[in-house]
Amino acid sequence: MTVPLVLASSSPFRRMLMENAGLTFESRAADIDERKIEAGLEGATPDQVALTLARAKALEVSGYFPGALVIGSDQTMSLGNRVYHKPKTLAEAKENLLSLSNRTHRLNSAIAFARDGEIVWEHVAHADLTVRILSETFVDRYLSRVGEKVYGSIGAYQLEGEGIQLFSKIEGDYFTILGLPMLPLLEKLRELGAIDG
Repeated sequence: MTVPLVLASSSPFRRMLMENAGLTFESRAADIDERKIEAGLEGATPDQVALTLARAKALEVSGYFPGALVIGSDQTMSLGNRVYHKPKTLAEAKENLLSLSNRTHRLNSAIAFARDGEIVWEHVAHADLTVRILSETFVDRYLSRVGEKVYGSIGAYQLEGEGIQLFSKIEGDYFTILGLPMLPLLEKLRELGAIDG
């Protein structure tokens, strides 16, 4: 007998990844204040921030689905000790992109499983992305082409779109980059008997 699965997210990308993998699940966005939680994590590593938020999402949604396995996930983007957030303006997106020029940043993608208000498993996966040397004029042209899409991503890019032009090297799997590390997730679901093994 399989365990009911719930994705604690409204992200179309995360839903698509799970649907494409053939998983049957419900989804519900967690009602948490991510910035407030993050504000209480002063000194935490980017991994700890992502994991704390993934746990909070899974636990909050778990209260609505007794007995179900709830999948919470979150992703942080870091360059050294700096943690980036989704840009709120084009000027902020431009500043973020220029700060990444000719440097390697890291995506930290966390997953947490909760059942009946308890965390039963957690994992963090990483991808390292090297941005090529970007000129200010190129960044301006890029931002004018992609427009409001930049507000939907921490790094102001989507690798599945024009954002791929920003990079010279990528280390890590596609699923981790999109914010839901599917291989460890599926392995754990099989181990827990939640999907056909």
